[in-house]
Amino acid sequence: MNKKMPKKQPTNLLSLLFSLRSTRATAWRWGGALALLLISACGTTTPTAEQTTDPATGTTTGGEGQLKIGTLLPITGDLAQYGTTMQDSASLLVDTINGCGGVLGQPVQLISEDDQTDPAAGAAGMTKLAEVDRVAGVVGAAGSAVSSAAVDIAVRNQVVQISPASTSPVFTERAEKGEFNGFWFRTAPPDTFQGEALAQLAQQQGFKTVSILAINNDYGNGLVESFEAAFKQLGGTISGTPTRYAPDATLFDAELRSAFANSPDAVLLIAYPETGSLILKAAQEQGLLDGKTKLLLTDGMKTDNLAELVGKTADGQFITAGVIGTAPSAGGPAIDEFRRVYSQKFNRDPNVFDPNTWDAAAVIALAAEAAQSTNGAAVRDKINEVANAPGQEVSDVCQALALVRDGTDINYQGASGSVDFNAQGDVVGSYDVWTITDAGKLEVQSKIEVGGS
Repeated sequence: MNKKMPKKQPTNLLSLLFSLRSTRATAWRWGGALALLLISACGTTTPTAEQTTDPATGTTTGGEGQLKIGTLLPITGDLAQYGTTMQDSASLLVDTINGCGGVLGQPVQLISEDDQTDPAAGAAGMTKLAEVDRVAGVVGAAGSAVSSAAVDIAVRNQVVQISPASTSPVFTERAEKGEFNGFWFRTAPPDTFQGEALAQLAQQQGFKTVSILAINNDYGNGLVESFEAAFKQLGGTISGTPTRYAPDATLFDAELRSAFANSPDAVLLIAYPETGSLILKAAQEQGLLDGKTKLLLTDGMKTDNLAELVGKTADGQFITAGVIGTAPSAGGPAIDEFRRVYSQKFNRDPNVFDPNTWDAAAVIALAAEAAQSTNGAAVRDKINEVANAPGQEVSDVCQALALVRDGTDINYQGASGSVDFNAQGDVVGSYDVWTITDAGKLEVQSKIEVGGS
């Protein structure tokens, strides 16, 4: 079926400014500041909840009728292993929706920004999406530090932000204080729950003492705090003081000596693939992986090519063979169908946060259809209505859109999980226990259930 595509918009000064931006963080900051000055000078206003939708045309007064969804994902940088496939998942969702009529009778437009796994770049990207492109919602970011830099910009501009992967407990705390005005959601559970899962896994493995080596950012610090509390509650002992390393570090000798001092039963490594692989290589070179100390990893290191990234020992064995870790499970009612269409499109299996990305974009689209508006505040007000009970349970996004168009209340059941949001925008789920086999393959062994409200 031929789809009516949106007309190409004429280039304007703000779009040109952002298209020419440098990849350096300082340039991002200056670009964002200059963009704000230009927007102010031109008298551009942000859409508000008071804008109304014309029922005859489906367009929003003061804005465009076409739904624009932004992505703010790490196509480059330390999290590119995840960001590139997350971007594919968002694109696949939009293509699927446009193949069954779009939203409000028009194709959905996807506008993408590379956050470079860098908070400054993420802030500049969100500024462009919110104030130049005027999107209704943004899928992203992945890293918690980047989402922290972007979320206030989204809230100020009344843009819904749904992260598929930012798991820091800081967002829950800020949401409880009312700082997000309901514009923040995430489809991956917070690390408060992953800390509990890691503690349970450590106990199951018989680890009595665990030391911690963590990246010094929102993600790492949040997991350190939640794991410490949960492990101690289960009777475990934290060996020494948690060791932290800078996100841009390239040498880790001192940090490794500190983490492996006193021969703990395990070292919990909280890292991302790019720097995490360097840390594991360095640990092998220092002879720290030859003793009884085991490695415990988190979702930040769960990637199919981890064994290849880290490499092999002198005798040809994968360095990561036998490591064990946790990551949010993707086990929602829509997971089998998602895997089928994803594999058919890209000729590979989905990555760890791909189902969460699909669900984040789906929820924005369904909420816009339910709101009969592309206004961010109106979309926000419908998210819980389409994602939570009560309502008819539906996992196929096209069927869900058809039901919403017919006026039926729905309870969207996603690929990543049931996608039921609480008052803080959090979801609750289970965690996969994963390992790397002797053949270098990532394998899920079991699940750990955690709870929260």
